Amino acid sequence: MNNKLIFFVDDDKMMLNLMEYTFKCREGFDVKSFYSGEECLDNLYLNPSLIVLDYYLGEGESTIMSGMDTLKKINEINKNIPVVILSREKDQKLIREFLHYGAMQYVIKDDFFINTLIETVENYFMEKLD
Repeated sequence: MNNKLIFFVDDDKMMLNLMEYTFKCREGFDVKSFYSGEECLDNLYLNPSLIVLDYYLGEGESTIMSGMDTLKKINEINKNIPVVILSREKDQKLIREFLHYGAMQYVIKDDFFINTLIETVENYFMEKLD
């Protein structure tokens, strides 16, 4: 059985390390990490099974794509790649906007987010098997 390729996109190295470590230790997953939306988009040809995308990328730098921009682009290129958004933002309007633009799930970065993320990812792949 092929491993599922998950892309993690976050400009925070600690976050990337945590997510990489968590999923590399789990059976059936391959992981690729990117610091920017641009890098993620450049690698979409690898056909990831799922993308976990941070909302804030390169905070304060206007030249860098945001998570929202990246999500829109991913959907233009391939609508079939599920995207989970990670953010500290709890703004309902923002969450609705992400879901409107095709995000499968919105996970709030709190102290327990890694458990929520594992559950979200595993549930998604379990449902796909049914």
